[in-house]
Amino acid sequence: MTGGIRTRGARVLLPLGGLLALSGCATLGLEHPPTATYSLPTVEKPAATSKAPAGDSALTDAQAQAALVTESDLGSPWAVAGGIATWRDGMLKARSEVADCQRLLDALYSDQVLGAPARVAVALDDPGTEAQLRYQIGARRPSDVDADLKWLSEMPAKCARFTATTQTGWTEDIQVSDLPLPEVGDKRQGLRLTLTATDPENPDADEQDLTLELAAARVGEDAFALTNGGPGDVPNDATQAAVQIGALRLADVRRQGRAQV
Repeated sequence: MTGGIRTRGARVLLPLGGLLALSGCATLGLEHPPTATYSLPTVEKPAATSKAPAGDSALTDAQAQAALVTESDLGSPWAVAGGIATWRDGMLKARSEVADCQRLLDALYSDQVLGAPARVAVALDDPGTEAQLRYQIGARRPSDVDADLKWLSEMPAKCARFTATTQTGWTEDIQVSDLPLPEVGDKRQGLRLTLTATDPENPDADEQDLTLELAAARVGEDAFALTNGGPGDVPNDATQAAVQIGALRLADVRRQGRAQV
């Protein structure tokens, strides 16, 4: 794909009776610096001594489904994905000689950022840019999620820059850096990867580029992860909005479940 990806602000819609009302979408626009404090409220961190009520450790299927971020939350042009993005096989299915870096590539390709298949997941497409946002609710114990988040936090140091080889023999130059996230939940980690692939057999061939933002967070007993990737660059506003909405929705689903007990 050629051409850059346009910048846009994410329109955030929350259901009636939700946790907040927004005065407008400008607060999520890219005019903010990456480390800016967004206007959406954060989820309060529970006290260290707090414990989940008995029998409350696992979301029901209906609760997990209700906690997903949807196309309505992000607004146009996002829509339910028609399939797996073609760049996933072309760019993420690659081999590296560095074990930790290979583990990261495998986790991204298999959609197992939190170390196991998702409880529920959704994929959203921006048809105009070929960007795809994949959001999932995890199904692991909080201690296991924390271990995954710690491992992810080590990637900017262990895999700051490395090379990999795609299935077609192209060489990828991959860079990994920290991605600032909103202060939501108990623990969180964001990464930004840029991948540039070239054909060693044909130096005149056009290079292929991919930018992938990864975010994962634990909110009490629950956790979510998302990737937002596409050729060239991707708008950070969609990532930031999905992180905040996802954390708020998980907390809201938990509150509603406890109120019904």
